[in-house]
Amino acid sequence: MKHLLKLMDLGKEEITKILNLADQLKYERKNNLNKKYLEGKKLGMIFEKSSTRTRVSFEAGMYELGGHALFLSSNDLQIGRGEPIQDTARVLSRYLDCIMIRTFAQEEVEKLAKYATIPVINGLTDFEHPCQVLADLMTIREYKGTLAGLKMCYIGDGNNMANSLIAGALKTGMRISVACPEGYEPHNTVMQWAAPNPDFLCTTDVFEAAKDADVLYTDVWASMGHEKEVQIRTEAFKGYQINRKVTASAKPDAIVLHCLPAHREQEITEEVFEQHAKEIFEQAENRIHAQKAIMVLLMKDAIGSC
Repeated sequence: MKHLLKLMDLGKEEITKILNLADQLKYERKNNLNKKYLEGKKLGMIFEKSSTRTRVSFEAGMYELGGHALFLSSNDLQIGRGEPIQDTARVLSRYLDCIMIRTFAQEEVEKLAKYATIPVINGLTDFEHPCQVLADLMTIREYKGTLAGLKMCYIGDGNNMANSLIAGALKTGMRISVACPEGYEPHNTVMQWAAPNPDFLCTTDVFEAAKDADVLYTDVWASMGHEKEVQIRTEAFKGYQINRKVTASAKPDAIVLHCLPAHREQEITEEVFEQHAKEIFEQAENRIHAQKAIMVLLMKDAIGSC
């Protein structure tokens, strides 16, 4: 694994390797056994989209690994003034050991990786959010003991989260059903890739999607970049909510996940959110462990010592 650009690029073995190392790093952190696997390494974090979990988890994770993280706002970089991304990639490659970028277009991340001579991590684009979904898969495996054979149900916008969850679930042997309003389906590329797989279902029927699910998952109705569509989306997504009736359609021991921030009483009710807060905030914590694993695998030369 040279970069982490999207989950669709990874195989099951690579995903499993990340999750196994994340489990190990979480155990070490819980037991005060932190090792400085990335001592002296430098991570540049480019933010064209604001963040809570991405920034703090990467920055804190790099600190725990013995390295240093630099926050690079697009407002402070020359790319904010029109410098080509390929020039930024070549310059930063001479200063840093890895770049994480949180931006809008997937093409920008791909171009950054093409010209960089160091690893590039997709911290979020409009197409995928691979770091989040690796933390999600880690959480599901913690609660259920396995991934293969489980059914995940995603309810809401066919956004970057839906795209990434479809890829992550199918690549690890899960079944996944996605319930979206008409016109808000996942990206065409993902739909075409997933459509032939019998473990994939995309429907407008929330209860069909949630039936016998082991995992229920949702996200906000209007992601960053869709702020002007809030009223339209609020109307379009009525009924696409995880509530008591929807959880009753899933398995009795189903877990509920949310990538946060959550808008209670929109995509999820206050009642269901609080009933499943333990797993939702474990999921949020797992961002730091999954991302530490990604950074170690990308930056450390002698991974065998881990």
